[in-house]
Amino acid sequence: MSFRHIAFAGVMICAATVTPPAGAGEPRAVIELFTSQGCSSCPPADKLLAELSRDPTLIAMSLPVDYWDYLGWKDTLALHGHSNRERAYADARGDREVYTPQVVVNGIVPVLGSDKAAIEEAIADTRKKAAPLTLPVVLSIADGKVSVNVAAANDAHSSAEVWLCPITGKAKVAIERGENRGHTLIYTNVVRRWVKLGVWNGKAETFSVPVASLSDADFSLSDIDRVAVVVQSGVAAHPGLMLGAAMVSLH
Repeated sequence: MSFRHIAFAGVMICAATVTPPAGAGEPRAVIELFTSQGCSSCPPADKLLAELSRDPTLIAMSLPVDYWDYLGWKDTLALHGHSNRERAYADARGDREVYTPQVVVNGIVPVLGSDKAAIEEAIADTRKKAAPLTLPVVLSIADGKVSVNVAAANDAHSSAEVWLCPITGKAKVAIERGENRGHTLIYTNVVRRWVKLGVWNGKAETFSVPVASLSDADFSLSDIDRVAVVVQSGVAAHPGLMLGAAMVSLH
């Protein structure tokens, strides 16, 4: 399956643009990679995400989708909710473009997931035009609880949803059928579920959940080694700009 090469108006910026530096403790981008074990174009994007995840200013996450399962291999990490999330992004943008590997940068700019230069340009573009991730968010783990502290509004944004993502840092999968059959692939920062902590309405808020509640029927707590939180404008069906985010190790 070859990826669809799509040009997005307004994504690219000239090389002379200077990206504002991230502030202390402030990430410069949330990178969401929509990928699939059944997509032969995805392994280069998966490798690139692993590289990007080593950058402490980026919150890089893999969101495996299930819409290629019919091709002969059921993605062992996919969530139908990830397919819905990618479609929701496309609906919010109005382009209806859903494909793998696709990266969505800071909730608003889509680019080819294997194109490092395009991802970096999208990061710079969003920081220049939309000022993402300016809302301070502190994520901590203590006494058997995951706690999230979201600061009061510091700009015009005053409403967002707060989502917690249990994450598997590294997942090795042997692909037995489909386009990647015979290959063993490694996936980085795989989101295993989305837990809605609540709605942020511009005032300082604190949310918490027991660490024990992070597991699901499809995975155990031992499969989770980190957690991320995103504070995102809009709603799940119409997601928008990332206002704040953080990721920490669970252990």
